[in-house]
Amino acid sequence: MPTFEETFEIGPGTGSDAGPGADSRRRVGMIGLGSMGMPMARNLLASGVAARVCVNGRSRGRVRPALEAGAEWCDSPRKLAVASDVIITVLPDLPQLREVLEGEDGLLAGLSQPLLLVICSTSSPAGIRELAAELEQRTDGRVRLLDAPLSGGADGAEAGTLSIMVGGDEGAFAVARPLLATFGTPVLLGPLGAGEVAKACNQMVVASTMVALAEATVIAERAGLDLSKLLDCLGGGYAGGRFLESRRQRLIDKDYTPAGLARYMIKDLGFATDEAARGGVVAPQLNTLAALYEDLGRRGFGDEDLTVTQRYIAELDRLPGEGRER
Repeated sequence: MPTFEETFEIGPGTGSDAGPGADSRRRVGMIGLGSMGMPMARNLLASGVAARVCVNGRSRGRVRPALEAGAEWCDSPRKLAVASDVIITVLPDLPQLREVLEGEDGLLAGLSQPLLLVICSTSSPAGIRELAAELEQRTDGRVRLLDAPLSGGADGAEAGTLSIMVGGDEGAFAVARPLLATFGTPVLLGPLGAGEVAKACNQMVVASTMVALAEATVIAERAGLDLSKLLDCLGGGYAGGRFLESRRQRLIDKDYTPAGLARYMIKDLGFATDEAARGGVVAPQLNTLAALYEDLGRRGFGDEDLTVTQRYIAELDRLPGEGRER
């Protein structure tokens, strides 16, 4: 069997600046076609960058929009591996990825040639590196990993404007880059796990912004201000930005229907806390945010949209609990 480098024609001259060429016409498999994975699949299909796009999901009906856009159906992860050179997974975390890797119908059971596995989950950097080492040993180096977590939400996935934070080697990135570019802007940040470190940093900023917006809107509303006018003012100054724009109407309407679940922030801030500890960084704001979202989850808000932070803040003065200072 050819090596990974031979299969993907990766040589000494291959680097992160390699553009679309012969290597861009790959057979691509996708798994995890939810609120972000589905529009990503449609954008990939529309681009024509891949020679073939195959998909797998819990049922054929769940991936119907991708099939209607031209994707082919594989009824197991094993068959997806047989049909693919590159597999892109858009799953919540590594436990869900392991479910599709293992077993007689898992991805690894269908491994008949070298494979590039692009993991778009928000995961532990250490967990990504451990998985890569394990797969290196189990497959004799036939599986190469990139971690490529995403930021920009379902709206960014639809528009093809996601921020894609990538960790891995330059050769693998050169193979994946034309594919990832159909989803947004991929940036190679360093070796395997670097993408996840960047995503943890991203989530720290998102969480702090969300808490600030939640507190600001609750304070303003209790003072009798019109939230629509307030957010217009904030959006026009230094407090403005893409995140405020994406959550503006939800904050006004108090619409917490799930888009990005609040409980995912608990996990993400946990990864950030681990990285801070590993680097010996004293991060007081991160510790406060992590404790706040842990408490939010304990109080039953975890399955609502992240914007539910507003409701959590509004109810803190009457929620039973730990004597939090007001």
